[in-house]
Amino acid sequence: MNEKNEGLLVVVGQGYVGLPIAMRAIEIGYDVVGVDVDTRRVDALNSGTSFVEDISDAVLQHALASGRYRATTDYDDAIGYRTAVVTVPTPLREKLPDLTYIENAARSLGERLTYGALVILESTTYPGTTQELFVPILEESSGLRVNTDFFAGYSPERIDPGNPKWGLVNTPKVVSGTSPGSLERVMEFYDSIVERTVPVSSPREAELTKLLENTFRHVNIALVNELAVFAHDLGVNIWEAIDAASTKPFGYMRFTPGPGVGGHCLPVDPSYLSWQVRRSLGESFRFVELANDVNEHMPAYSVSRLTRILNHQRLSVAGSNVVVLGLAYKRNSGDSRESPANKVIELLRELEASVTVVDDFVDSSRLPQGVERKSVTQVIHEGFDAAILVTDHDGVDYEALVATGVPILDTRNVLVGPNVVTL
Repeated sequence: MNEKNEGLLVVVGQGYVGLPIAMRAIEIGYDVVGVDVDTRRVDALNSGTSFVEDISDAVLQHALASGRYRATTDYDDAIGYRTAVVTVPTPLREKLPDLTYIENAARSLGERLTYGALVILESTTYPGTTQELFVPILEESSGLRVNTDFFAGYSPERIDPGNPKWGLVNTPKVVSGTSPGSLERVMEFYDSIVERTVPVSSPREAELTKLLENTFRHVNIALVNELAVFAHDLGVNIWEAIDAASTKPFGYMRFTPGPGVGGHCLPVDPSYLSWQVRRSLGESFRFVELANDVNEHMPAYSVSRLTRILNHQRLSVAGSNVVVLGLAYKRNSGDSRESPANKVIELLRELEASVTVVDDFVDSSRLPQGVERKSVTQVIHEGFDAAILVTDHDGVDYEALVATGVPILDTRNVLVGPNVVTL
């Protein structure tokens, strides 16, 4: 083993961010303990079953066979760690940041912290979290002092599940430390993991970097979503306009409308920034709040468009059999966190529609209660009154669905047919 890889690495959180880090670390020679509070997930990982699309079962099984990886719910399995990376969720609870997972991880790691160890936070959060919350808990739990007895830093995750071009290794990694010495240690660790690191002056700048990246996306998606609503009312093809604008080689970046935003990053991350601005400065972050308003209304707008489509068929939403194509928040991913499809389904069921989901990527445990998953073949055989394409996964026989002649609302502009209506 390379000298820089000596000692135990613990990765807290074995989801879409933590598991790729753990597998990459195994690949280059680290001994890794993956800690996760989800017993079901830990059992699956230890049996060689990966639920993360970017990590195949074969890669996971190879890591297990090496004897250098194990998943656990017990932090005592991480005693003596040299490096720890925290990749736990930071959800919103009633539109307020919930840092419980970060606090619990810091406390548990702090109780097992030893002299000279390095602890890195990757979870998306507001500027100041690392130095004002995370590190103080580590110090209190361990009795050690940061930058003197142990090292700490922050590095925002940049995982894009299902992206075939940009992954953990070749995506530049922003890194920071609570002191020059800590930054050196953080860079040393990530330089062994990824191809390029980008140091910034403090964890605050690194924390803001992540929020800036996702707020940029959130605001621009809201812009095209609102344009899509108005363009439809004006009788203008928004998709053709976007294609035309995309030919401009400068000063324009392509964003497309859809039924809403989802995933852990959108719309959660921008709301963290908005909350911090309001809490610390007493100001409203108007761009974020407006973007939240626009994007949160897109599922309802999509359902209203589908309602009109059914009306043209002399059908009521109540009692209609509606097929929702895609439950995940993005194509070719099994991640349904904050997916607009969940809200679409909720609204349709409130209108007393019978809803069926077509999505082979999302685990059955993630299906909304009372909603059945079916294949395209089953849907066609049993018949349906309308469909709404929310997530355009590969491998779905959309042509067969279009060929039925049943009206389909396509929120992603990927289907072609006389019975297809775009958002």
